Amino acid sequence: MAARAISSGTISFGLVAIPIKLYTSASSEQVRFNMLHDKCGSRLKQQYLCPVDNEVVERAHTVKGYEHARGQFVLFSEEELKALESERSGSMEITEFVPLSSVDFVQVEKSYFLGPDKGGDKPYQLLGECMRTKGVVAVGRWAARGKEQLVLIRPYDQHGLVLHQLYYASEVRSFSEIDTGARFTFSDIERELAEKLIDQLTHAKFTPEAYHDTYEERVRAAVEKKVAGQEVSVAPEAPRAQIIDLFEALKKSLADAQARADGTPEVPKPPVKARAEEAATEKKVATRRRGAKK
Repeated sequence: MAARAISSGTISFGLVAIPIKLYTSASSEQVRFNMLHDKCGSRLKQQYLCPVDNEVVERAHTVKGYEHARGQFVLFSEEELKALESERSGSMEITEFVPLSSVDFVQVEKSYFLGPDKGGDKPYQLLGECMRTKGVVAVGRWAARGKEQLVLIRPYDQHGLVLHQLYYASEVRSFSEIDTGARFTFSDIERELAEKLIDQLTHAKFTPEAYHDTYEERVRAAVEKKVAGQEVSVAPEAPRAQIIDLFEALKKSLADAQARADGTPEVPKPPVKARAEEAATEKKVATRRRGAKK
């Protein structure tokens, strides 16, 4: 089934105009739950409640306000907000071309596939081919949804283009606000083991098909069981063994990675209950040893 365009517009740079269509590049498939009344099981409706008048307010009686100080709002009518919006032309004006390496992908908010609209095939292909040859991407402005969006256009696949809607620099928090912890000096053996572990886990390319949402799979399986009238029970997960020593953690991780690479079958783990009992026994033994040392 052919993809369905969600919008159309124009890419312009200099006097060149390229009619294009926008397509959704990705959509979330995560499971969603609805809020129900525990008494009758019916779906609940969301309402606006005024805490001052203690009454439910219909949407027709709501207005938009901007909080300029705590608890103080400036009111705007729909007409006033409409007058502040940018022109909804769908035009994308390229302002510059930059190396892809100079773009920080933390700024990417959304992505859309771009395809040529009627009469835009040739300039569409020319733009993509030249960006591939020069090794650059296009930065521009997109007048859409009443707001001027910052966008990046880059070659995609063999003959296509993709658009990334970006956050403005003022919308991205500074990494200097993040505490990156203490500084350490690592031994040569620690570095060697870490680098070997990275080598063991390194592949020629990223294969997204190899990953899937296991939470969604468990939820959907549970839904099917419940629909079929079966009871769903989940065994408690035993706590994972903690390896505090970094050197030991690296050695064990490297050994596990090597075993997987060699195709050595993993030793089957005992059932959850057995693992929990084993952990409890080890804890008792350790406690006794500490007591004996005293």
